[in-house]
Amino acid sequence: MSEPNFILSVSPHIRTSESVKRVMWFTVFTLLFPAAGAVYFFGFYPILVMLVSAATAVVVEAIFLKLRGRDVSQCLDGSAVITGILLALTLPPRFPLWEAALGSAFAIVFAKQFFGGIGQNIFNPALIGRAFLMAAFPVDGTTWVPTRLMAPDTFTGATPLATFKFMKVLTPYKDLFFGNVSGSMGETSALLLIIGGLILILKGYVDFRLPLSYIASVFFFGGIMWLINPAKYPDPLFHILSGGLMLGAFYMITDMVTSPITSKGRVIYGIFAGFFVVLIRLFSGYPEGVMFSILIMNTIRPWIDRLTEPRILGEVRR
Repeated sequence: MSEPNFILSVSPHIRTSESVKRVMWFTVFTLLFPAAGAVYFFGFYPILVMLVSAATAVVVEAIFLKLRGRDVSQCLDGSAVITGILLALTLPPRFPLWEAALGSAFAIVFAKQFFGGIGQNIFNPALIGRAFLMAAFPVDGTTWVPTRLMAPDTFTGATPLATFKFMKVLTPYKDLFFGNVSGSMGETSALLLIIGGLILILKGYVDFRLPLSYIASVFFFGGIMWLINPAKYPDPLFHILSGGLMLGAFYMITDMVTSPITSKGRVIYGIFAGFFVVLIRLFSGYPEGVMFSILIMNTIRPWIDRLTEPRILGEVRR
């Protein structure tokens, strides 16, 4: 009787049907919820913005993969499509198509390929693209339109955050929750973003610690300021339902590449990011702070990982 053969391989010894491509394309599927909301509230033009942004991301990534001598088929792993769609969802509903394409190309080139491609970037590409467009086209980047369900006389030309910051007028929570407000095409409906985010959490693609600590931190720090001066600062629920917080909580701060790898680090990461959201919203000239809060935390994530590195079993400190 012959001895059984044992096959030894290097770690990690993982047996799963999941893959980067599978995770990415499933995430694209969940983005259909806020994308559908954008079409429902703002018409069919947002579809063009998303298609142009996603297609540009794929094409530009293919070009740079070819120039770098890499497998061009990597552009179809879904990561470039996610970058393009996420960037589009952060833009105003009538954003010019050529500017969206330019922002998508900038995100892929300067925030992803220049760092070595997928898994190597230190900043969230979609947010880098949004930051670039805000700097290059500030007027187009802050030109809002009413939803198709809003009465013309209720339109102020500003997002709920801007309306409160500059006019101290609160938007009804029902409108914030369902999405009947002015704002970026994919950030208005908290409900649709929560649905997509919960699906990702249930699938195990997103660690609940990141969105939970982020949202809870905004609620905590926003609540403190509201208790100090409720006439000047909005209540914590308004902070959570308005702006891009839900999109940032479920799709931006949870980015596998730019978020911490340790459980403790992810909680710390979310808490500090939430603090920066409230700080920027209340004390800067810019009414929104989600984009900047995550990009700031991207810069210090390596130190968070280093400080929260778990001790190896049997390790003795010097």
